[in-house]
Amino acid sequence: MADRADLVAGTAFDPARFARLLSGLGHNALLGLGYAAHGPDWMELHLPYADRLVGDPDTGVIASGPIVSLMDMATSMAVWTRVANFVPLATLDLRVDYLRPAVPGRTVTGHGECYRLTRRIAFVRGQAHDGDPADPIAHVAGTFMFTDAA
Repeated sequence: MADRADLVAGTAFDPARFARLLSGLGHNALLGLGYAAHGPDWMELHLPYADRLVGDPDTGVIASGPIVSLMDMATSMAVWTRVANFVPLATLDLRVDYLRPAVPGRTVTGHGECYRLTRRIAFVRGQAHDGDPADPIAHVAGTFMFTDAA
């Protein structure tokens, strides 16, 4: 497991290491979120298909909650990647537009991008797909507020 120092506000941010640390903790561990890739202002995480995430047993489709959580984490991590630091954030708004259900049995990939920063607000967007980015499951747009570490 990675050093918990990665979770201290103001420390240099290593997206891959941070994702590995979170994959063994709490909500992220329960969902099975894992690191996929990152760039200077974007992050990709995987949400592997699991029966416990299914919202409707008759169809086998993953519930919306795990996909929202995936996208909240991918976009949050995109902000930290862009500012190159772990800084406290609060999700102010995260709009999720569902375009279609995820295909049962497939891993969902969440791509988050931080496209604009102001002194106190980070603007993000992204999409979730299950294999083909040209055929997304959902689009997201949101804002995060930088908070003071207490």
